[in-house]
Amino acid sequence: MPETIISSGTVPIAVRDFGGSGRPLLLLHGAGGNLAQLGTLAAQLRPAHRVVAVDLRGHGRSGDGPWRWDDVLDDLTAVADDLGLTRPAVVGVSLGGMLAALWARRHPECPGAVSLDGNPTLGRPEQLAGMDPEQAATQLATLRAAFDGMAAVMAEPLSAEQLAAALAGQRAMAQRYGAAPEDWVAAFERNLAPCDDGRSRLRPGPELTEQIRVAMESLDLIPAYRDTRCPLLLVLATEDLPEQHAFGELYAAYRRATAERLAAVANPSLRVLHLAGASHAMVAERPQELADVITGFLATAARD
Repeated sequence: MPETIISSGTVPIAVRDFGGSGRPLLLLHGAGGNLAQLGTLAAQLRPAHRVVAVDLRGHGRSGDGPWRWDDVLDDLTAVADDLGLTRPAVVGVSLGGMLAALWARRHPECPGAVSLDGNPTLGRPEQLAGMDPEQAATQLATLRAAFDGMAAVMAEPLSAEQLAAALAGQRAMAQRYGAAPEDWVAAFERNLAPCDDGRSRLRPGPELTEQIRVAMESLDLIPAYRDTRCPLLLVLATEDLPEQHAFGELYAAYRRATAERLAAVANPSLRVLHLAGASHAMVAERPQELADVITGFLATAARD
């Protein structure tokens, strides 16, 4: 599948054209990911769409640049313009889902956008429903400390031993979801950058990772959901990842609060699907079901 670098914007952006003869669709990965993680979903979207996946700035083979929502949306506009993608649909996962919602608000002419569990990062007590505020604050502090610890580890260059362990972890994760281990390894390696001492580090780097985290924590998408005139579908997880089980009460309260806030949004352009039995890893868990949901939604939006 052909790849190219789009340099018409302020940051060079890597794209992979998965082909397909239907209407164009931009496919966006999550934070810390890259376009190689979306190959299975892209293949299942190809019968209905020409699918173009993007490495967001700071990820994969794209260039670095500060993380500002409008600037990243400009990157996507540059990709669409350079490839001649007229009025593309936009589908995003996690961080990419947030961008899909922001794209929908910016582009009322868009034929449809889909956010796959693209929720702002959990970090504030007001994002929770049904929890004692003091208890919520304590658990949020513990969660932030866990995130800080993971970020510190990921910011350090990887020794050969650490890299081998990380690749073994990717193979194990692939087996968990019934995927091809070599695909998961290739996606992981796409985010590796060489260091001067022969070691490797993961992209995005520490500075950009912190910018993305702050941007996600501070983002309120309700105005975008309220104001969009483009058909927008939110597909939301209903289950925890295994890694989230220690904070199960916190994430359950976050899902309740999110559902309550969305129920108060009166916008006929917005649809919400709580996907039973799906976690934040829904793209790995159920790619064919998601492809059916996406193509069905976009087909209905085109008829309407």
